[in-house]
Amino acid sequence: MTQLTKTIRDLAADLAAGRITSVALTEQMLARAEAHRAQGGHAYVSLDGEQALAEARASDAARTAGWVPSPLAGVPISIKDLFDVNGQVSSAASLALAGAPPAVVDAGAVARLRAAGAILLGRTNMSEFAFSGLGLNPHYGTPRHPHDGARVAGGSTSGGAVTVALDMAAGALGTDTGGSIRIPSAFCGLTGFKPTAASVSLEGTVPLSRSLDSAGPIAHSVDCCAILYAALSGKEIADGAPALKGLRLGFTLDYVGANVEPQVRQAFDAALGKLRLAGAQVEQFDFPELLELPGINGGGGLVAAEAWHWHRVLLEEKGAQYDQRVAARIRRGQQQGAADYIDLLDARARLIAIAKQRLAPFDAWLMPSVAILAPQLAPLEADDATFFATNGLVLRNASVINFLDGCALSLPCHTDGELPVGLGICGLAGADDQVLQIGRAVEALLRGREKE
Repeated sequence: MTQLTKTIRDLAADLAAGRITSVALTEQMLARAEAHRAQGGHAYVSLDGEQALAEARASDAARTAGWVPSPLAGVPISIKDLFDVNGQVSSAASLALAGAPPAVVDAGAVARLRAAGAILLGRTNMSEFAFSGLGLNPHYGTPRHPHDGARVAGGSTSGGAVTVALDMAAGALGTDTGGSIRIPSAFCGLTGFKPTAASVSLEGTVPLSRSLDSAGPIAHSVDCCAILYAALSGKEIADGAPALKGLRLGFTLDYVGANVEPQVRQAFDAALGKLRLAGAQVEQFDFPELLELPGINGGGGLVAAEAWHWHRVLLEEKGAQYDQRVAARIRRGQQQGAADYIDLLDARARLIAIAKQRLAPFDAWLMPSVAILAPQLAPLEADDATFFATNGLVLRNASVINFLDGCALSLPCHTDGELPVGLGICGLAGADDQVLQIGRAVEALLRGREKE
């Protein structure tokens, strides 16, 4: 893998050396975004160019005065349309919320990005209410795959991924309830990080599932994701990478290894082979309890139950304005009783305890981020059965980590010139720093610049 686009650290170095200003960088990305919209692209639902340029001018002045709060200072970032930004409507890309009053304060995650000096370019498109792994949106248009416009970009943070892939932002703030950061990252050849849910504030966001939601970054590298995660979480993130030799990395064919598309399997196996040649101990292990997940979630799972709780009044009032596929999935939660919900919580706690035992021997858990390549858009738009079956398969692997309250990276592992494939590097709750450090080492290997 090669890296052609400048990373956040590259941009920070350019800003520090005076090779570019924040105003010039912001103008370039706004120009690309405007051109994208003029050509029928749907990555942004709104751009805030005037305010972004005002922030960029302030950032340049602060830099001249010696104030540079973080590597994000002066760097343009896009924001998913479910985070509150003071003075803006958080519609979650739904007509049902389009007339809601503007936010009067920034979401917690947005406030942290501002404090780090990031420039907020605009709000990105998404699956309505974040309830799909495919990224289709009948209201604001569907963001297309950045390298093959006949395919989807993946969801639900579809617009965010496209803004990064097409250099309309240096990074994107997204959410991940069942893979909504990692799926579009995998499809678009980007790096995405789903942190431990509790480590980044969800205050001021439109929720999908209070048990499973998490907020995190999409960007061009593991280091970019680490910089963004440090700002979002307030944590000090080590910038080193361990030696691959001696690392114990596990993978399982149970559940997450089934029905994997041949090109995805080939890319995943090739990555495992490179890791073995570099001295890592890559071992298959058994995790048969994962096969219980379809039964556990057969009634819609925690997502449907918790989404129904939040949406039930809005659906009654404005159900006709919803994407009807999203509305149908939310209404599944109406069929769950209190006992069913408690059963779900108990099943989750039991599988988390089992996962701690299964994963104890390993430094990280590897899996294909998504079992298939980015699918064609037209069949998904045309047929409900195709849409729901494909959506389920796309969400399957990534959603395991949310159910287990874990953290995970997706980084590109495909061969140049082929459709992107994501390699998932996963851990349980609190393993964020370890996953990021291992991710740096794996990324260096896959990009051909590992250290001896």
